[in-house]
Amino acid sequence: MKSTPITTLFIDLDDTVYPSNSGLWNTIRDRITLYMFERLNLSWEVIPGLRQRLFSTYGTTMRGLLMEFNIDEEDFLAFVHNVPLKEYITPDPELRKSLMQIPQRKIIFTNADDKHAERVLKVLEIRDCFEKIIDIHTISPHCKPQEEAYKIALKKSGAEAENCSMIDDSVNNLTAAYNLGFYTIRVGGTEISPTVNASISHLKDLPLALKPK
Repeated sequence: MKSTPITTLFIDLDDTVYPSNSGLWNTIRDRITLYMFERLNLSWEVIPGLRQRLFSTYGTTMRGLLMEFNIDEEDFLAFVHNVPLKEYITPDPELRKSLMQIPQRKIIFTNADDKHAERVLKVLEIRDCFEKIIDIHTISPHCKPQEEAYKIALKKSGAEAENCSMIDDSVNNLTAAYNLGFYTIRVGGTEISPTVNASISHLKDLPLALKPK
């Protein structure tokens, strides 16, 4: 643990509050591809390479599509998140218990929109564990892992980076937070990185990563 007290936890949503092996995020990714095929009339052959370039250049596929294809953001978000959540995730009493015993402020910080976040948290029955949701609209026109997105999140929360922890499944997102002074905790994955302060298998293990050492 860092020497300065952690008072605020910024927690990612997809593949973080629920296990990555649930299949939910894979389904959302598939719907992004379907959106590009159906709404933009792009060929299946072109889409994979384009998605990779947009993601690498802009941080998210959606932001890239906004910049280069002038898509309707709300239509995109509604389309890709039109997924039967209960087929992938279910209430997790252990997760709820772990989150409730953590005294720090807990904020969802996601590149998804608040509608998707609200639905996910409701299905998991943990919405009341979080003070607020900072979503893609809140940090617009930026997104994780862009530095400005984190600065907006800090401003909206009234917190200082040195007193915050970023909990995420993405090393890129954690690296950006680390460079700003956050204490970083990765959920899932075994990749070693100097910008990840601690790793846990599941979010329910978060209390262990926050214990003073």
